[in-house]
Amino acid sequence: MNDISLENPELYINREVSWIEFNRKVLEEAQNRHHPLLERVKFLSIFSSNLDEFMMIRVSGLRRQKKDGVLELPADGMTPTKQLWAIRTKTLDQVSEAEDCWNKEIMPELNANNIFIHSFSELTTSQKEYLRHFFQHEIFPALTPMAFDIGRPFPFISNLSLNLAVIIDELNQGKFFSRLKIPRDIFNRLIRIPTELFIDDHENPRCGVEYHFIFIEDLISSNIDLLFPEKKIVGCYPFVVTRDADLEIKEDEASDLLTAIEEGVEMRRIGSPIRLEIKSSMPEWVQNILAKKLDLTPSYVYKNITPLRKSDLMELLGIDRPDLKDQPFLPSYPCGLEDDEKDIFSVIKSGDVLFFHPYESFTPVINFLEKAAGDPDVIAIKMTLYRVGPKSPVVDALLRARDNSKQVSVMVELKARFDEQNNIGWARALERAGVHVVYGIVGIKVHSKLCMVVRREKEGLRTYVHTGTGNYNPTTARIYSDIGLITCDPGISSDVSDLFNLLTGYSGKRDFTDIIVSHGRTGKMREKIISLVDNEIEQQNLHGNGRIVLKMNQLVDKEVIKSLYRASQAGVRVDLQVRGICCLRPGIEGVSENITCSSIVGRFLEHSRIFYFRNNGDERVLIGSADMMPRNLNRRVEVLVGIKDPVIRKELFRILEIHLMDTVNCRILNSDGSYTPQEAEDGCDAQQWMIDHRGEWNKGHP
Repeated sequence: MNDISLENPELYINREVSWIEFNRKVLEEAQNRHHPLLERVKFLSIFSSNLDEFMMIRVSGLRRQKKDGVLELPADGMTPTKQLWAIRTKTLDQVSEAEDCWNKEIMPELNANNIFIHSFSELTTSQKEYLRHFFQHEIFPALTPMAFDIGRPFPFISNLSLNLAVIIDELNQGKFFSRLKIPRDIFNRLIRIPTELFIDDHENPRCGVEYHFIFIEDLISSNIDLLFPEKKIVGCYPFVVTRDADLEIKEDEASDLLTAIEEGVEMRRIGSPIRLEIKSSMPEWVQNILAKKLDLTPSYVYKNITPLRKSDLMELLGIDRPDLKDQPFLPSYPCGLEDDEKDIFSVIKSGDVLFFHPYESFTPVINFLEKAAGDPDVIAIKMTLYRVGPKSPVVDALLRARDNSKQVSVMVELKARFDEQNNIGWARALERAGVHVVYGIVGIKVHSKLCMVVRREKEGLRTYVHTGTGNYNPTTARIYSDIGLITCDPGISSDVSDLFNLLTGYSGKRDFTDIIVSHGRTGKMREKIISLVDNEIEQQNLHGNGRIVLKMNQLVDKEVIKSLYRASQAGVRVDLQVRGICCLRPGIEGVSENITCSSIVGRFLEHSRIFYFRNNGDERVLIGSADMMPRNLNRRVEVLVGIKDPVIRKELFRILEIHLMDTVNCRILNSDGSYTPQEAEDGCDAQQWMIDHRGEWNKGHP
C-alpha cells in the first residue's frame, strides 16, 4: 500500500470528461419513459443548455490553453489537445443520442398526446396561407437579410443566435450567400398555430385540447421568397455559432469594478467562435464558407438533423397539460414557523431551525427578512447576494429595511456567471436607496450564502444568522434541493459578524471558531477539511469505526482527493454523493476500495453540501456553500458552518442516509469514470420519499 503513489495521474478522472458523463445523466433522464412527457422535454432542453455553457466556458478555456501553452497539467495529466479530442468524441455520441431521443421518442409521443410540431411542407393549402399571412404581418418587418460579397463584409454572428444561410442562384453569376438572423428576443421559437385550422367540419375532431406549432426557422425558410423577390432561392439552412463567454476582466487595471464587469459582459457577445452547429443537409461548400469566416477547423463543426438549439424546447412546458408534468406538491414548514404571524425571533431563540428546500418552504426565509425590515428593534441587516433572480422579494425586503432607517449592507457579487447584468441592476437599485453596497472583491468571487440581522433586545444586542447551501432565490428554491439554517448561536453570530467586516472593510481576521472560511489563497478551508479527514483516520486506527459521508456538487481538488484516498487506505468507510464532476476514482485496490461514489439526477437539482465525520460518535457535521474544487478553495469566499445542535446533526445524517439509499435516480461511479444505474428490487426514490414525508422526514424510514 505504501508503494502506491497518490501522484499517479491514472488515479484521477479528467474534470471535463467527468462533466460530460454528468450531462449524459441529464440526457438519460430525457430518455427515461418513467418521467412525464413534458418533463422529458425539460431534461432534453437542460442537456442542450448545459452543453452550450460547457462549450462557452470550458472548451473556450481549453482552446486558449492549447494556443498559449499551459504550464501545469491537471491531476489526470491530459493535455488540452487530448481533452478537446475526448470532448468532441463523447459529445458527438451524446448529440446523436439527443437527436434520436427527440425525433424517434419524444416527437411521436407528443403527437400521441395531441401536441404537434408541423413541417410547413406537410400542411394543407389553407394552413399554409394562414401562416404566410401571419409571417408577412408579424415576422417579416423585423427581419434583415445581410448579404456578403466584395463590397459587403461577412456579417457578425452573435453568440447562440439562430441564423439562416440563404443561398441565392443568380443567373450567369453563380450562387450567393446571405445571412438572416432570427431575432429570438422578439419571437418565440415555436409559433402557435390556431387549432381551428386543423378541425375538419365534415369529420369528428380529435378528442381533447390540441396544440399545434411550427418552428420559426421552418416558417421563415418556407416563405423566404418574400424577403428575396424575383430571386431564385436554392437553399435555406439554419446554423448557430457558439462563442467564448468566459469573461477575462483585468480587475487590477480597472478604476471601477462595476464598469469593468459591464464592459466584460458586452465583450462576451463578441467572443471568439468556438463551435459551429449546422443542419446536416447544409452543402459542404456553405459549411466551408462559414467555418473559414469563423476561423474554425472541422473539429469544431457539429452537424445536427433538427432542431438546433434544443434548449428552446423549454417553451413547450408552457403548455397547460398538468397530466404531462410532475405532480405539484405543497412544501411543509419547519416546526414553529407554520404561522406567519408568529414571532420568528422567539422561535429562533428557542433553538436553531433547519430547512431542507424544496421539501420545506423558502417562505419563512423571506418572512425572516421581511419581519426584520419592519421590526423597530432591528438596527442592522448584512447580506451576501450571488444569484437572486430578476424579481426578488429578498431585495424588496432590503429596500424596505432601508426605508425604515435600518443600517443595510450588501455584498453583491457582480461576477456571478451569466447573472452579471442582473446583479449590476440590483446593486445600483440598492445603492440608490442608500444601502451600503460592496461590488465584490478584486480577484475573488464571494460565493458564501449569509444573512445577518442585528436586533436590540432587553438582554442586549442579539445577532441572528441565516446561512446555507443555496442562493437567496425563491425560484431556484423550488427546484434545487438545498439546506438552510437560522441560528442566533453567539459563536456563529460572532464569526459571521467578523467575516462581514472582512468582506466590507480591511479586517485582517482569518481565524474563525465556529465557521470554516475560504478567502482566496489566504483561507484555510482545504486544510481544515483535510484535518477532519485525518482525524477520522486517527479514529479508525484507535477504534476501527471511521466513517465519512460527503454530499456535494463537485469533487475536483487533488489534495482533498488524496486525503480521502489515505482515509480509504487506512480502512475508513467513505461514502460520497457527488452530483456533477468527480475526479476521484473509487474502487481501486489498495487506494480507494473503501470509497463509494454515487450521483443523483432527478426532478430536483441536487445542490446541498453536507459534510459528515463520525469522530467516534462525537459527530461533526457541516453545511455550506463550498464544493471541493480549486476554484472554491483558492479563488472564492466560501463558508462552511459546523452544526452544534445534536438533533439537527441527526436530521442531516438522516438526509444523507435516505439519499444514499436511492435506487431510482442514483447512479454509481465506476473506477473508469463511467456510471452504472443502481440496482435493487425495491426501488427507493429519495426525492419522492422526501416529498411524501415532508414535515416528518426526520422521523420515518424509507
